This record gives sequence, C-alpha cells and structure tokens, in this order.
Amino acid sequence: MLADAGPGEDRVLRGRLVTGRLVTGRPAEDVIDDGAVWLAGGRIEWCGPASALPSGAPDRIEQVPVILPGLVDLHCHGGAGHTFSADQDGARAIAGHHAAHGTTSLLASLVSAPADELLGQIEVLRELVHDGTLAGLHLEGPFIAADMCGAQNPAAIIEGNPALLRQWLEAGRGTVRTITLAPETAHFDELVALCREHAVVPSVGHTAATAAEMREALERSPAGSWSATHLFNRMPPLDHRRPGPIAVLLDTARRAPETVVLELIADGAHLDSETVRMVFGLVGPSGIALITDAMAAAGMLDGDYTLGALDVEVRNGTARLAVPDGSQGAIAGGTSRLLENVRRCREWGIPLADAVAAASSTPARLIGNDDVGTLAAGRRADVVVASDELEVLQVYQAGHLLEHATTERA
Repeated sequence: MLADAGPGEDRVLRGRLVTGRLVTGRPAEDVIDDGAVWLAGGRIEWCGPASALPSGAPDRIEQVPVILPGLVDLHCHGGAGHTFSADQDGARAIAGHHAAHGTTSLLASLVSAPADELLGQIEVLRELVHDGTLAGLHLEGPFIAADMCGAQNPAAIIEGNPALLRQWLEAGRGTVRTITLAPETAHFDELVALCREHAVVPSVGHTAATAAEMREALERSPAGSWSATHLFNRMPPLDHRRPGPIAVLLDTARRAPETVVLELIADGAHLDSETVRMVFGLVGPSGIALITDAMAAAGMLDGDYTLGALDVEVRNGTARLAVPDGSQGAIAGGTSRLLENVRRCREWGIPLADAVAAASSTPARLIGNDDVGTLAAGRRADVVVASDELEVLQVYQAGHLLEHATTERA
C-alpha cells in the first residue's frame, strides 16, 4: 500500500508538493525535466518548472522520477476478470483496477446486445457515471456492419433505429459520451443528429464503407466532433486503388484534429509499430486517442473469458474469439492497461509528450471534459507518479492517493 496517511486522517492529501520530470499532457508542450505539481485537496494548486514555484508552496516535497496526468481511456470493456454489464460491483472493480494502474478517467464500453439488455446496462451503469466512478458510457454498436462485427455477436447487430437510440440516450441521462456507428447503417444521418442533440460523439467504425461513402458521411452531417473506433481494426485495409475509409479518416484528422480523433490500440497485437508511428507522424497527438479496448482479461492470466455473449480465449496475452474447430478466431479486445500502451509507444520512438497527450488531453477534449487529462492549475488532481521505465508508483485521483493494486499478470 502506497498511502502514507496516518490513522484517522482524510485520504485526500492536502498541501503536497511533488517534483520530478513533468509531462503535463498538453500536446505542444515539451517535458519539463525539473517540474513540480502542487496538490491542494482535490485540485491542482500550481504546476510548472520547480524554479518558478510561487511563495507559500508546501515545505513537504516528494522527489519522484516522472509525473504524468491521470490517463483517459475512451474505449474499455473490462478488466480484473469483469466485463462492463448490468453489474455495478463488477464495474467498480474494473474502474478501480484501471485507476490503480494510471487510468483515472474511463468510459465503459458496451458491445452490441439485444435492445432491452443494452437498455438495462445503461440504466445500471449511469449511476456510476453520476457518482464519479466512470467518466461516461460508450456504445460500440449495435448499428454497425454485420460483416465487420469482429468480436461482437452478429445476432445482436441491427439496422440503425433512431427511436431506439433516443430511448437509450434518454435513459442514459447525459452519461453516454460516444457511440460507434457504421456510415452504411440505415438512418445514419438521423442517428448523428440525435448524437449532436444529446452531446454524444459519433465514432465511425466496424464499417465496410468506401472512401467516398466515408467522406460523404463526414461532410454532410451536422458540424461537431467525430472519432474513429480503433482505426484500421474492423474496416477495409488501406489499398492504393481502393483506399477505403482509412485514407479519408487519416486525411481529415490531419487537416482538422480538433474535429476528428482517431483511436489507436497500441498494444502490439492490434497494430504494428510501424503503423502507429505512421499515424503519429501524419496526424500528431492532437488527432489521436490511445485506447486499450480492454476486456475482462486485462491484468489477468491467460485463460477462458467472455465478451458479451461470446467465448474468448486468451493465449500469450492476446484475446481471440473461441472457434469450435480450433482455428484462430478474431482478436477480441485488448488485455493491456493504458499506461502500458504509452510505454510501448515510447519504446517505438514516439516522443513521450506526444504519447501521453494522446492518452490524456486529446481524449478528454473529445468528450468535452476539460477538468481532466492535463496537469494545470485548477484542474482535478489526477496525477500519476511513474518510474523512469513508466511503471506506476503512485496514483492520485481527485487528490486521493490510491492503493496500487497487485495483479496476477505483470
């Protein structure tokens, strides 16, 4: 346990000063080698070069290797043996696990399911958004392309239905932040209009759309932010004569990163390192959101799990759908935590400041949460203290020092 509060003391730490190599999360800001963060209650009182500390800073100083903002994961299905569903206890365990490993803001991703089942999940999990356990909900379907369903139950995928979407969004009471839609689904424009009405970010993905269909979908819809659900995965590959949706999404995010943000699963299984480097080079961290797409096996040993209604086998840390004939099934989500993906990006040659911004300030900006994702005065005191190798040492969430959970898988 990393907490050092004495018996009976409030776990909210007041007047603590942490100094070290500082990564603020701002995409255009370099790493500050000698930085400092002043925590006062649940807020950041001051942040910047240690040499510029204002008078009145706490005498108690903790020197640490690296200071990062709490990370923000827009796409996560589970972890610690649990999957997001109509189970509050399981959802709390997932959020607690990822928070203890550096992800202090988490969207609960729900896979395609029968309409009433999905409604029930939304009604249960919205309470955890209201109490701050979760940062929001992400609906990954069911209005997606059946032939691009990947590790989702094809029986649960349906044509776009505005009445159903309105029911789900109203049931969410403002907690649904993003929804994955295929541009070719029925009533796509009406679905996007509903998203705009309810301040939900439409995320194009699980699609077989052509380049022309993707560009038309983005250009004819009401103005607002977009994201792309795990770019490259479950969409046609980038081909020199049939570029498909990837070329359009890359180009649009390059030109307008404030409008289009591309999700990348940088876990070494979903994408090759060269692909991740290419996207960072073309688009930059302001147009990229690193995600985990984590399922129940995140932080766990290899074994047999489920994702929605489907059976999943995890072998050597990679999750795939279980196939009766023993052949290799589709990749079924990730098994990493977000800081592990940031660390991997740095190992692949991506600047640390860029990788951190793509896992903090950019996803926070996309969902309109300006209280997290950046270390700055007045922001919520979500701070990750890490080693030089980016291993978690301490995590503060709204100023609370969390216990660093032990896990079965390193």
